[in-house]
Amino acid sequence: MAHDRTTEDISTDDRRRADDRPDVLLLGRAPRPVTGAELAARVRSALVEEVAGDLAEGAVEHLDRLRVSATVDGPDVLTLDVDLSGVVVRPTLSADGDATPTDERAAPVPADAAAREDGVLRRLRVDAHPVTMEGVPVDLVLEAQDVPFRWVEGTDGSLGVETVEPDDDAPLVGHVRVAAPQDALVATARRLVEEPLRTLGGLSLSSFDVEIESTGSRSARGTGFARVRKGILSASIHARASIEVDAAMVLTVRELSLTSRNPVVAAALLAARKHVDEAQGQTVDLAAELPAGIRLADVRLDVGESVAVSARFA
Repeated sequence: MAHDRTTEDISTDDRRRADDRPDVLLLGRAPRPVTGAELAARVRSALVEEVAGDLAEGAVEHLDRLRVSATVDGPDVLTLDVDLSGVVVRPTLSADGDATPTDERAAPVPADAAAREDGVLRRLRVDAHPVTMEGVPVDLVLEAQDVPFRWVEGTDGSLGVETVEPDDDAPLVGHVRVAAPQDALVATARRLVEEPLRTLGGLSLSSFDVEIESTGSRSARGTGFARVRKGILSASIHARASIEVDAAMVLTVRELSLTSRNPVVAAALLAARKHVDEAQGQTVDLAAELPAGIRLADVRLDVGESVAVSARFA
């Protein structure tokens, strides 16, 4: 396989500050791996180290189930497959119920870049069947083709891979599908609602139910019911919402309402009425919100026992 690329020597004047550099994933020591098995082992170790450094202790379980395989051809990576099936991610909560982040740290980079070499990741695939996120089993398939990157060798002998941002001349090509059981999403939503209610006024949630259904290949409708209690008093709240994405990838909120038969709660909801009315009919150009080089060609919603969102980039 022919390659038309050169190795770039980096002079002192060309060295950039670490915080100005693209993201770099450290892969141990130079030289770069020459076999798929060696690359897979290095990528797996780097991913485990990144997760351990970025998330709070105990937030990730079963990282031993992470699987990576790869094939290489010179500086190109022909295939890179990452399987997250069985990994469990849960936030570590602080006393006030908020997720506790780890200390911010600079992204690891080679001490100084001595040389860079262009490469292309011909096919990247990430699978999870499932990965569990905050108690929700998430089924994930992500695939991308012809992703450019750079091998970076540091003056200290370190080796990393540097991201190359897509642009209009070399856009991202691929697809992603994310799906999760609807009942698990509702259970998680209930947990997220219960804590603020207790904090705000000692309220408890005696009933909570949300149902989402497809109304088309790019549209969905949701209805919700909640009953809030404080002592012997209780009140119910009903919610409705519907969204639609058209062929131009513009999302429109078609319907949004909050109502209650309890006059006290209904009066309190009046404060939110302005925001509800403002959201009604609001549009979001999904394609325009994406950075250069990422073009949303299609999006699909599939709702049944599971809620699935698919997107294609071209």
